[in-house]
Amino acid sequence: VQVSTGSVELDKLLGGGMESMAITELFGEFRTGKTQLSHTLCVTAQIPNPAGAYSGGKVIFIDTENTFRPHRLRGIADRFNLEQDAVLDNVLYTRAFTSDHQLEMLDLVAGKFHEEGGVFKLLIIDSVMALFRVDYSGRGELADRQQKLAQYLSRLQKISEEYNVAVVITNQMTSDPGATMSFQADPKKPIGGHILAHASTTRVSLRKGRGETRIAKIYDSPELPELEATFSITAGGVADAKE
Repeated sequence: VQVSTGSVELDKLLGGGMESMAITELFGEFRTGKTQLSHTLCVTAQIPNPAGAYSGGKVIFIDTENTFRPHRLRGIADRFNLEQDAVLDNVLYTRAFTSDHQLEMLDLVAGKFHEEGGVFKLLIIDSVMALFRVDYSGRGELADRQQKLAQYLSRLQKISEEYNVAVVITNQMTSDPGATMSFQADPKKPIGGHILAHASTTRVSLRKGRGETRIAKIYDSPELPELEATFSITAGGVADAKE
């Protein structure tokens, strides 16, 4: 099952949309569209596919950086001719304040998915690494952080498979100190190291284009070619870029 992004071009790039039973990671610098895409998915996940292959469903949004804006969903709901309050009611929102809290929250998420079997279609974590970075900021704490992160991601993977939901996580970039030595064109990489790279089924890098356009590129996917797609951020969420 795939959840549409709101952009035909971006869906094509992703082989149809956000894949269920998989983790899709969106990474990029500030203002590249990660949170905008997350908000759009909150709405598009609720829309049944006209072909009948996808019935639509509820969403859980876990916010670690205070990025969630309910009013943003109203504009997106309008674009798809959906009743605003009904759309908001179908999004379960929760804010995590520490990485431990973020980990414990998965028990509640699994409980909810179990309780309302088949009703939830999407779990969003915006963003996955922020609290881990804050809680394990000392130089000697990297190994502990990565171990905790591995635990978190393996739990996430299990939940997505067990309950047939699409999991979308957002992530920031880091400048890679090693890259400057090897003359790579783009020395920025998603943070979280190999553990995060290994856990994400599909990784999508986002960067700014002109004005409100953004460019998505597949970043080391097992199945998808490393192509690019351009999309646009509108009052109604993520959409195809106007030529």
